[in-house]
Amino acid sequence: MTSTVPALGTRTAEGSALQAVLFDMDGTLVDTEGFWWDVEVEVFAALGHTLDDSWRHVVVGGPMTRSAGFLIEATGAAITLAELAVLLNDGFEERIGQALPLMPGAARLLAELHEHAIPTALVSASHRRIIDRVLTVLGPHHFDLSVAGDEVSRTKPFPDPYLMAAARLGADPSRCAVVEDTATGVAAAEAAGCRVVAVPSVAPITPAAGRTVVPSLEAVDLAFLRGLMTEMR
Repeated sequence: MTSTVPALGTRTAEGSALQAVLFDMDGTLVDTEGFWWDVEVEVFAALGHTLDDSWRHVVVGGPMTRSAGFLIEATGAAITLAELAVLLNDGFEERIGQALPLMPGAARLLAELHEHAIPTALVSASHRRIIDRVLTVLGPHHFDLSVAGDEVSRTKPFPDPYLMAAARLGADPSRCAVVEDTATGVAAAEAAGCRVVAVPSVAPITPAAGRTVVPSLEAVDLAFLRGLMTEMR
């Protein structure tokens, strides 16, 4: 990443300042959590099954192996996990090809971080093929790297994706701010030792130690993220 604006205050003499910002994708930067549920409903309808709307909170934010596996077990659908994954990814990719709305404040925040050369990563439970499609809309220049759910042996809620992103950026996880929208993603980030900004999308998230909950990304800017690190000192 290059910028003509210096990353003022990125570090302090105590080494306690913001080193990187790690973003979840679905429901955090792009308004797609509803897309996944709509595709799941359509796929299972074609298989002869109706999904209970209460299951939406069970499957949101997790890896496809977990969400798809749950839906197969809950419905008794005669389909394998691998077959279902293909159908879900195909359906989702078709939807984002038609429209891919950004969450309020996302474009402005990404532009600000890029302007100040703050290292960033996109860390998602979605598969690589989906991430690459979404990056064309978000702008790949806004991210130093991305980590997909099918590129780690254990994805969210395990800390592995965030630990991988921090390591590849050369950052201390405790000096990384993670922006997430689901309890699953928050659990992964906290297990990695990161500071968390939760922007709930489908289900509420409660504040906790090391976790700040905001109503939308419009409440988040670089000064806000740097302030999270200052609180740790």
